[in-house]
Amino acid sequence: MSQNQGDEMEYVANADDNEMADVDDDIYFSGRAFGESDSDDDDDEYDPLENRITDTTAAEARRGKDIQGIPWDRLSISRKKYRETRLEQYKNYENIPQSGERSEKECKPTEKGAMYYDFWQNTRSVKSTILHFQLRNLVWSTSKHDVYLVSHYSIVHWSSLNSKRSEVLNVSGHVAPCEKHPGSLLEGFTQTQISTLAVRDKLLIAGGFQGELICKYLDRPGVSFCSRTTYEDNAITNAVEIYEYPSGAVHFMASNNDGGVRDFDLERFQLSKHFCFPWPVNVSTFTLISMFEIIDMETLLELSQSSWQI
Repeated sequence: MSQNQGDEMEYVANADDNEMADVDDDIYFSGRAFGESDSDDDDDEYDPLENRITDTTAAEARRGKDIQGIPWDRLSISRKKYRETRLEQYKNYENIPQSGERSEKECKPTEKGAMYYDFWQNTRSVKSTILHFQLRNLVWSTSKHDVYLVSHYSIVHWSSLNSKRSEVLNVSGHVAPCEKHPGSLLEGFTQTQISTLAVRDKLLIAGGFQGELICKYLDRPGVSFCSRTTYEDNAITNAVEIYEYPSGAVHFMASNNDGGVRDFDLERFQLSKHFCFPWPVNVSTFTLISMFEIIDMETLLELSQSSWQI
């Protein structure tokens, strides 16, 4: 493969925001790597090819324009050839070897032909910052037109109706709660590295790499609550879920790498329940059938709401 074609392959890979190459752990967990620049312009300075990618509308896509805006007609490699090469070379990350092959045998064949979704718009004006493929929920949609995402040290809102971006919370400096709640860290945090996000019913909750939790109501100024869930070395907040009890009480739960799942009552921002497990918990959720589920890469546990025991 020529050097020119190799550069174009790398350029196309960079345009595919859903695929991430491996990141060195020492760099990944350092504050320098996570948003070493406060401006997207610095990134663009070293990526002139990506700057040529323009926004794509549904009408343009119907006329044949690539939905990611990649100018295949100006590249020496075709989309088909690139896809073939990508499928040959790219290896999916697996916690359990051959888990993909085994699951394919157990799953039913997909029925094709129906339209699952229809492309509407692709914009390059807002860029999310996702430095590792195992981070989740850093892009959050609350409606057909409202998207919340992490861009470096900022949580921003983007409206597809007017194509406008607005900053909701900036954690590059000092963030402290303006409300007083028992257990809240009044001193707050500085330069919080955001690892996960949840937004629901005018409430935004951000989880951090060091077990931080930051709660902010979108219709109120300032931050309502700050908490450090754990001081363990392996403290990354993997996921946050906001949910409603059958009684109407609103809670949220945080899943951490320290093996803990913590349930908070949002009325008073108080820790309600704390579950401990011998493995890092990637995801937890409260289902409609009143069951509390703890999910990691290998195990699914169900806890009864009435007893809250395994």
